[in-house]
Amino acid sequence: MGSWLSKQLEPSSAHLVYVVLSLFLICYAFFSDFIRNRLHLSEPPLALLVGIIFGPMALNVLDPESWFWQDRATQEAARVVVCLQVFSVGLELPKAYFSRHWRSVGMFLVPVMTFSWLITAAFVYAVLRTEWPTALIISACLAPTDPVLAAAVLQESRFSTRVPKRIKHVLSAESGCNDGTSFPFLYAGLLMYQGLSTGTVIKEWFLETILWQCSLGLLVGLVIGHFANRALRIAERRDWIDPASFLVFYILLALLACGIGSSLGLDDFLVAFGAGTGFAWDGWFAMKTKAAHLPNILDLLLNSSMFVYFGAIIPWTDFLPREITPLITPGKLIGLLILILLFRRIPIVVLLKPLIPDIRTYREALFCGHFGPMGIGALFLAIESRARLETGESIPLPRPPKHHPNTAAIETIWPVVCFIVLGSTFVHGCSVAAISLGGHYMRDKGERAPLLAAEEEGLDGMVHEGGGGESEPSVSEDEDVS
Repeated sequence: MGSWLSKQLEPSSAHLVYVVLSLFLICYAFFSDFIRNRLHLSEPPLALLVGIIFGPMALNVLDPESWFWQDRATQEAARVVVCLQVFSVGLELPKAYFSRHWRSVGMFLVPVMTFSWLITAAFVYAVLRTEWPTALIISACLAPTDPVLAAAVLQESRFSTRVPKRIKHVLSAESGCNDGTSFPFLYAGLLMYQGLSTGTVIKEWFLETILWQCSLGLLVGLVIGHFANRALRIAERRDWIDPASFLVFYILLALLACGIGSSLGLDDFLVAFGAGTGFAWDGWFAMKTKAAHLPNILDLLLNSSMFVYFGAIIPWTDFLPREITPLITPGKLIGLLILILLFRRIPIVVLLKPLIPDIRTYREALFCGHFGPMGIGALFLAIESRARLETGESIPLPRPPKHHPNTAAIETIWPVVCFIVLGSTFVHGCSVAAISLGGHYMRDKGERAPLLAAEEEGLDGMVHEGGGGESEPSVSEDEDVS
């Protein structure tokens, strides 16, 4: 009987992945409202924990190494997830958002991000004793706010209703833009690592990165989004498109933007974000699909799956000293994580508060400075930088080479970025719970909600009256493009 039964069972790696991933998502779906609105937790830290528990370091049910998944697969999976998320950000922002809030977003993209890049590089250089160009490359991976983690924190929940809409909008807009705007910082470090002359570095950086990848990438994305919007309006008005295709159109357009950007060697994140912004500039599509909750569905399926995968590929052994990276130790990585979380964004956002119109109090500045999570986008940039160091192109080798002139940098980038992303996912993913619990116990007993951390009033120290995004124009159903 046992022999017969063993012949019937086929628990292959792929089959076990289907079981574990679907069971996790089903369990989360069953208790999603309780987890999000009572426990104040989001999907990414839970998905990451599932990946760790079922990964090679624990139960060894999920082992991507046995699937022959290599760096290229990780790179492409991260690319698709981030492109879909930044497209979604462009889609969800209010109508013509950037025409009214460009100054606030610009402050986050230029001075805040530049400070984050430089201060993080200084910490990496001082703590891990890397070369300065290597530190700049690592810090460029960690400079942007991750749109996947930011969306998990800012999407509709009891906690998000306590945050002014203008704060949620500016953080969402920043997270959609700055994965793409991190490319100039990344390539500045890569060009400096090559030991080129200052003139050559500036020339290549400006022509290739600023003009071709970023500026043209954003323009191409805006054009794609604008014409897709007009085409979809015509198809919908003339009843050429059915409801199901209408809903899935946004995902297909995001993938198209991602593919075009990658094929042309452009900044695919800016292409995707530009396409989402151009597509939803007038607010028409967002209004038509508001009841479908497409971004929430995307978060549950793709983003959670990506964090489960990341939990299974965390390079735990690389967090220990090795011959090629003797200065990487768990203690130094923890110290680096604490420094980055405390000083990467908070000081500069608080300092620039008077210059950011959408931030009206220092408590809001502290909130915006803290909520700058590092996640899937950082993993993509780490693979991208390793590929450039390995081959000089954006396509990585299946595995880091054993003997290479850039081996020290190649072997340092991945474990450092992975450790910081690991820490950021748990810290930022659990921050909502910490803020909610802290706010609950800071109130007098008579003012506390009956249930623990179930307050619904706006967060203290933030401007809610007249600060909830009342300037955002509405979109009438009959409005059309001339």
